[in-house]
This record gives sequence, C-alpha cells and structure tokens, in this order.
Amino acid sequence: MQKWWKGFWTLGAILCVSMAVADKPATAQEGRPPEETDDSSQDSEPAGEKAEEIVITGSRIRTNPLDASSPVLNLSEGDLDRTGMTSVADMLQRLPVSGGALNTKFNSSGNFGFPADGGGIGAGSAQADLRYLGSNRVLVLVDGVRWVNGSSASGVSMATDLNTIPVGIIERVEILEDGASSVYGSDAISGVINIITKKEIDGFEANAYVGGYHPGDGFQQQYDLTWGNTTDKMSVSLNLSYIKQGEIIAADREMSKWVTPGIGKCSGRCSSGTPQGRMFFTDPNTGKDVDVTIDTGIDGIPFYDPLDPGGNADDFHPFDTPDRFNFAPYNRVLTPSERFGAFSQLEYKVNEYVNINVKSLYNNRQSKNQAAPEPLFIGPGWGNNSITDFISIHESNPYNPFGFTLDAKTNEFGVSRRPIEAGPRIYRQNVNTWYLSGGANGSFRVADSSFYWDTTMIYSVNRADQIKNGAFNAAKLANALGPAFYDPDANMYRCGTPDNVIQGCVPFNIFGGMGSTGSGTITREMLDYVTFVQKDVSQQTLVDITANVSGDLLELPAGNLGMAVGYEYRKHDGFFQPDSVVVSGDTAGIPASPTSGGFYVNEAYAEIKIPILADQPGFDLLDLSGAVRFSDYSTFGMEETFKAGLRWRAMPGLMFRGTYAQGFRAPGIGELFSTAARYDQTLVDPCSDFLGSNQSQEIINNCIQLGVPADGSYEMPNSQIAVITGGNRDLQPETSQGVTASIVFSPTWIMDQIWGDQLELEITYFRIQIDDAIRAKDAQVQLDTCVSELDQEMCSGISRTKGGVINGFYNQLINIGGIETDGWDVTLRYMSPQTPAGRFGLTWISNFLKNFTVKIEGQDGLLKIQREGTEVGDPEQAYPKFKTTFIADWSLDDLSASATARYIHSVKEPCRGFDDFPGLCSDPVEPDDLSTNMLDPTWYLDLQLTWTPSQLDQNMFLTIGVNNLFNQDPPICMSCALNGFDASTYDVPGIYGYMRAGYRM
Repeated sequence: MQKWWKGFWTLGAILCVSMAVADKPATAQEGRPPEETDDSSQDSEPAGEKAEEIVITGSRIRTNPLDASSPVLNLSEGDLDRTGMTSVADMLQRLPVSGGALNTKFNSSGNFGFPADGGGIGAGSAQADLRYLGSNRVLVLVDGVRWVNGSSASGVSMATDLNTIPVGIIERVEILEDGASSVYGSDAISGVINIITKKEIDGFEANAYVGGYHPGDGFQQQYDLTWGNTTDKMSVSLNLSYIKQGEIIAADREMSKWVTPGIGKCSGRCSSGTPQGRMFFTDPNTGKDVDVTIDTGIDGIPFYDPLDPGGNADDFHPFDTPDRFNFAPYNRVLTPSERFGAFSQLEYKVNEYVNINVKSLYNNRQSKNQAAPEPLFIGPGWGNNSITDFISIHESNPYNPFGFTLDAKTNEFGVSRRPIEAGPRIYRQNVNTWYLSGGANGSFRVADSSFYWDTTMIYSVNRADQIKNGAFNAAKLANALGPAFYDPDANMYRCGTPDNVIQGCVPFNIFGGMGSTGSGTITREMLDYVTFVQKDVSQQTLVDITANVSGDLLELPAGNLGMAVGYEYRKHDGFFQPDSVVVSGDTAGIPASPTSGGFYVNEAYAEIKIPILADQPGFDLLDLSGAVRFSDYSTFGMEETFKAGLRWRAMPGLMFRGTYAQGFRAPGIGELFSTAARYDQTLVDPCSDFLGSNQSQEIINNCIQLGVPADGSYEMPNSQIAVITGGNRDLQPETSQGVTASIVFSPTWIMDQIWGDQLELEITYFRIQIDDAIRAKDAQVQLDTCVSELDQEMCSGISRTKGGVINGFYNQLINIGGIETDGWDVTLRYMSPQTPAGRFGLTWISNFLKNFTVKIEGQDGLLKIQREGTEVGDPEQAYPKFKTTFIADWSLDDLSASATARYIHSVKEPCRGFDDFPGLCSDPVEPDDLSTNMLDPTWYLDLQLTWTPSQLDQNMFLTIGVNNLFNQDPPICMSCALNGFDASTYDVPGIYGYMRAGYRM
C-alpha cells in the first residue's frame, strides 16, 4: 500500500513538472454574458443548427444535447459563481428542486449522537438532496463516474461529501431530475448530480475571493490557481485551491441566543445540566421526594436541611425552569473550516482511435464544531441508558452534602452538573480524500457504423480523524464519586478505602456549584483525572471499474438505432472506530461501538434508442428508449431495474417526453453493519406532567398503564431522549418506481415575432414511489402512537423507570413502509438579442410539491404522514409546497449584472411543550400536542456586478455581489434542535457581501 501511494505522489510530481504556460482561450467564468451560458437542458434544435452528439447525464448513448430524453438541468460555471458561494453543495441547495441536506450551517458536532440511518453525523461535511428524498438517494458522479462516500469520524455515511470536490475544477454541473438506476445502478432514485471537470486548459488562471456577513463575522476566503497546456497530442492541467470559512457564533444572532427563540429566557427546552447542578432523589431518612438546585454564591459544601429541603434554612431551592441552562450561545451558526485541494489530469492521444487519461486528487478539510461543556447526568433517574445510570455517589465523598449514599440500585436519583470549568466541547475534524483514476477511450467502425468505447478504473479513499476536547470518563467519574477517606499524612482526601486506594484518583466535587466568584468549584486536579481527549476515526474506500460501448447498430428510415452496453465492478469498504474509552462504554458522553464491513457488486447494463418516425406531419421526431441493468450484490443477491422512455417532437419547438423508471438503493455499510449507537433526539413525551398539560383522560389512563406514576409527578427531566439504533444485516434494498412527463416549448417562430434569441418553457410532472424504505421507526410518531393507542408494535423497545422516565428506546433499522411524492418542475428561459442598452436574460425555475407522504408501520397497517407544507424540526427538514428562483441578467460591453430573487413558501411545524408561554405558537390548540406554528414565506434578493475590462483583452474580471440584500431573517423554527431556524432550507441571518477577482494569460 505504501508503494502504491508513493506512485500516486510521483504521478502528481510528473504532472506538475510537465506543465507549460501558454495563452489560454476564453473559458466559462463568473459574470460572463448570458448568451455564452451552456444550457444542455434545452430540447429543441434551432433551425439550421446541428449540435455534436455527446454523452449527456442519464444516458450512455451519444445524443444531441438539445434532444435530451430526460429532464437535465445544466449549471455552467457562471451559474454557480452567480450564487456567491464557495461550496458546490451550498450552490446546489439553493435550487428549487433541492431538498434540505447537511451543510456547514449545521453545528453537528456529535453531542446529539448518531442518527437513525447508521450513517454518522457528517460533522463539517456538505451534501446534496433532490426532491426531499435524502442525500443517500441521490447519486453523485464526477465526469460520469461515482465519487467516494464521505467520512467525518462519526460513522460510515451513505452520502457524498461535496466538500471533497474543489470548486475550482468544476466546468459545469448536470442534474438529472429523474431516476437512473438502470443506467448507473444503486442510489440514483431521486436523480443524479454529475460534476464535469475542466479539460483542455491552455495557459494560467488565478482567482481570489473574499466575503463576509454584515455583523462582521463569517469571513470567507477562496484562492485557486490553474495551469494547463494543450497540444494536438496531449492535454495536461493542475489546479490548486484553498478555501477558508470563518465561524458565526450563535450568541451573535438574535434568534440563536436562546434554546427557544423569541422569548429571551429559558423554557423547558433548556438543559437540566446546569453549573449549579440539579439533584432529585428520595431522602432515605425522611421518605421525602426532593428536586433542588444549589443557591448561587455558595462557597464550600452547601448545607442541606432534611426537614425542609430547598427551604429558607438551607443552601438549596426547588429546581424550576429559570434554573435550566441555556446552552445555545456555545453553538455555532456557521462552522469554521479550511479546505485545500490539488487536482491534476492528463489526456494523451495515442492515435486516431485511442486516448488515455489519468486523474488524481488530494483534498484536505479541517473543520471544527463546538458545543456547551459536557453535562454530567449521574444516576438512573435520567434514563441515559449508559454507564452513568449505574453510578452511585457515596456518603463518604467529602463533597456530598446529604449525609447518605445516593445508591443507584435502591434510589431512582438524578444528579447533574455542567462543569463549565472544563470549557466547551470542541470537535476537530481532519478529513483527507485521495482519488486516482486511469482509463482509456476511443472509437472504431464496423461497416458503416461508428462505435465509441471507454474504460475507467478508480481507487479512492476518504478518511476522517476527529479529536474531541472536553470529554469525561464515566468509569473514572464513578471512582471519584465513590468511597473516599482522609489521608492525614498527605493532608488530602483519597479515593477508595485505606486498604484499597485508587491511585491517581481525586474526589470529584459535583455538588459545589460555581461558588461566590462564579469561577467554579471543580479544580484542575479533579478535571485532569476524569477527562480525556477522545479520538475517533472513520474511513471509506471505493474501487470502481467500468467499461462501456455505444454506437449505432443500423440505420432505420427514421434515424439510427442507438445502443449502449456496459459492465461495472464496484467494491465498497468502510469502518468507524470510536475511541477506546467510548468503545468500552466508559464515556459520560454518547456511547458508540465500532462498525466495519464492505460489499462488492457486479453489474451489466444495456440501453437502446429506437427511432419510430421523423420528418412527418405532426411527427418531426418520435422515438422510444429503454434500459435494463442487472446487479449482483455480495450482500443480498440479484437486483434488476428497467427504464423506458418516449419522446415526441410534434413540430420544431414543441416536444413531449415521458419516462418510467424502476430504481433501487442497496443498503449501505452503516445500515448493514453498524452496531448499536445512541442519538439524543428532541422529543415530547405525552406522559410528561400529564395533569398539568391538559391531557385527555384517555392519555392519562394509558400513561398509567405504561408505568407512569398515577399522581402525575413524572416530568421529563430533559427534552432529549436517548434513542438507540443499530444496523441490520438482513436488510433488503429499497425499490422505487418513478414517472416523469414533460412538455418543452421553444418556438423559433414566436421568437422572431416577440424580439428574442431564445424562449423556452419546460414543464415536468414527476412522481416517485419508494417501497421497503430503510429506516428506523419515526421516534416521535412511535412514542405518540404507543401512548395514544397502546400499540404493542410501537411500544416495543420503549421502557420506563419506576418514576416514569424513559430509560430505553430501542429502534433497529428495518425495511419499513415507504415514501410517495409527486409535483411539478417549471423552467422558463428568455434571452434577448443584443441591443444598444445591452442584452437581457430571464430565468424562472420553480418546484411545486403536490404531495409527500411517509408511510410507517403501525399496529393496523401502514400509517401515512403528510409532509408537504410542513417542517419536521429534528433533524431539520422543511417541505414547502412551492419554491422558486427568478434570475434577471444584463450585459453591455465590459459590464454584466444579475439579480436573483429566491422564494420559499410557508410551512407549518408542531409547536409543543410551550404551555408556559402563551402566544409563542401561532396556532395554540388544546391539548398542546396539537399546537402548530407557521414559518412565514421568505424572500431573498441577491445582486451581482462584474467588470471585464476590454483594455486587458477581457483576461481579467472583477465581481462584487451581495446576498440577502434586504437582511431577511429566516423564519423562527420552534421544533428545530439548534439555532432557532432550519439550516437545511434558509440562509444564515445577515447580509452577505463578497468580491471575486481573476486573471488569465
């Protein structure tokens, strides 16, 4: 392996040495006039023009790009630059067709744990989603070949981290808005994103970018250099890029200062893990139930009055909502990261019929997430479902103020402490991606037919190492809270007994609070014993070998009979190795276990395009297409998919097309092999405080039957419940059926009449149905159904303590239910001719979500949950019924400008647990679990101006831009876990300004 990597770097060195700087022809760049934009989504062919037949995303048969059989949205380099963003994921997430996906606005540091899909939290990564079906159901290609899945030292993901692909190497992005499993295999259910890299570069180009938010934070930088040399025989290029993204602290945005936005103080969503601590227990001497916290400003050991706990005579008072801890200011609204990328490629023409190519890439991401200091929840009363449930606090501990042992075996107690003396939890990721591909392509003739072939082999590794500071070792904490004795010789307390001293252990002061000075009572010696530096690692490896042949089998009266056949061998391997302390179960944080596994697949496909009619009245073009793919997986066996399409051009400028596509998604490594891991999900327990929350008598009776105390004393100690999820080796692939129907209207005869060079209207109806979806049961729906209906299927795996606290919530991944969605995509493009006032372009891209139904299993069959027009909240995902983007372009001589308006329709979210704050929910309903809140419609306006001076032969450009010109805040989200807004759908609060400059020679 070491020799292989030496060869990798030797190749890179050879490519660097072979660079030669020469004059570079004009290439697509930011701010270019709209008429230069490459738009291969166009489907009608202007009279008198014949475009070269090429491979278009969605088919292996070479086709005129104006005659695509499926809806393909083409984004040029200029289109991407118009967004003013530095990540291709952020650029794609602005498209109306995009659903919410993980990005750097998520402070996904791992303090919540591991989500139910077994794929890890993806800290610092950025992903893409189409049609709200999830990042694991969209296939990402680079130059038509799969890209390795991402790692973030938190699991084995089923999604691609687009931050592993440098923006500077991208020429354009083709987005297939249709299923394509028959052409590309697994994962292409919602669509395909094909990133096309720059080729045949000749010369040198340098670009620089700076930007930041109006409050003076979130500063971003991007620099890239490109060298290339192209001759008749060879093309060689190298790109170096560097991107640095600054952070935005949650405390610096009004909506993210508090856990619950809009109230300026703590609600029940704030944490019971406070610097002053929370203690609830049954006093064994008096039999009284106690729930108290330490008064502020107390030095030394607080005094406890067993006759009147929390009364005026002692140093405690009853714990209440204002005592909770506001952890929000420690979070990040935008997480900091640095990315460095080096990409090289070589293409060499051996002869007229054979070309060879080699690509190599190295990309490094260093990112950071932050959370509040790790809270310590000790005792069975918290329901942590971890080692901390079994820790007792001994009466001989010198800091125990109660005079008796808090015994985890006999007393359902809970003691918390937020040790802010230890500082915040900081998660640092170091993610490396290596990619090497080699291939050949060419053409040959058989009789009068031309055929094209290509073969490619890639080897790619994505590895992430994460270091967490501020982690606590629960096993050592148990020692430090256990028996202790005074050693007069050393004049200090020691852990253990005189006959069994625990070496190195220092008794831990969990009861001291912050003291009179506010500096805390936990010493550095105490922290040094119970804390550790957590080191986790994950890695994914992809080997992919493909071979394809395409061409025309024979000439029919209506045109050539096109075909393509191919073979692919693909092997995926991955592992996740948590820190040894975590694996042993001794962490006070989120427990996790190692994951390791892999699979391989052999696939063969065939594709055909049959011309039926051409150049006939009413049938300018009519053809059929079909594709079939056979996949043999090492994990579950054979899978077959089929796709059929019909294309009818009634006359020049008017085309109808439709497709039916079967799809599938094979279970990923994390889904198959991940061991049990915990996710602390924000949930509302209907049984919490059921007497004070206006619950129905039926719900109260059901709660009592489930083991909740009948006196109504149970109240959720925290808003997060530990949900345990694990992989399942018996999982079968998801299957899907997709239908699209489009009309493309681009009449040249109308353009001649209304003064325009281009007018195109495309309307597409889509419908996708996914069966046997791989998922765990929706935890909130499962809990609600269990309580409301005593559904045994839903109650299975949920356990409670004697006090009613949920201390077990097991939820394995299974093939369950499915998803149904349908809606409309509308795209309108207009381009004016050149006028004395300049040239004008208009683009309108919209998505109408008609239906999005999630089907989950219940006692009496499948439960259907309507998601369209709603916000889920945790994890964040909005399903607006309408999203649209309107772009106006203008260019004249050396100047070009654009204005982009983006609209997101309103969505409704559940608004639960805010009985103490009337008016917080826009639609309060009794009982509270029916209350909702409306996230208002949101508009954003972005402007950009580019100057390309003709005095410098337009080899230099300068762009200035501003996003969110009117400082539109995202709507407040009450159900979202962090920062008060849905980071998958809306922009970071604040006006963003940027400047970009470039020079080529």
